[in-house]
Amino acid sequence: MGNLKKKVEDLLSAVSFAEEGEFETAKEFMREERRVLLAVRSGQLDRKTIRYALNTCKRIGAGLDILYITPSEVTDPVLEEGFSELEREGINYRIVRKNGCLKQEIIDYTTSKNEILFAVTESSENLDVDCKEHGKRLSEAWRNLKCPLVVVTEGVS
Repeated sequence: MGNLKKKVEDLLSAVSFAEEGEFETAKEFMREERRVLLAVRSGQLDRKTIRYALNTCKRIGAGLDILYITPSEVTDPVLEEGFSELEREGINYRIVRKNGCLKQEIIDYTTSKNEILFAVTESSENLDVDCKEHGKRLSEAWRNLKCPLVVVTEGVS
């Protein structure tokens, strides 16, 4: 109900600005929030993957959600560097720390957040780490992922 109320308020605000000739401001109220999910595991971060997500957000005008799978509260220096770059570029980001199966966390997050356009992650071999207990149920859920998945891998030289 709260989400619907916010949409109605935004619509009424957009109408008010449009009536006053402030069309760009009205468009901003009408734009739905769009986000990209960057799903990474501590100790396995690659600058190239973070850069891919950042460039995509810039190109499509989306915010970035970072799903960070880590057993501790310490943040990887590569990710810290990524935060600085996101701030320099003016990209809205938020970090969500989880501990467990990266694949399951991607599924859970994209199921609960409708504004996620697609998910970006690293090498597909990292997706199954710590996921053994989920078995076939996880494979079925993976096929029903609510958004496209982009897997950034190392290039072959």
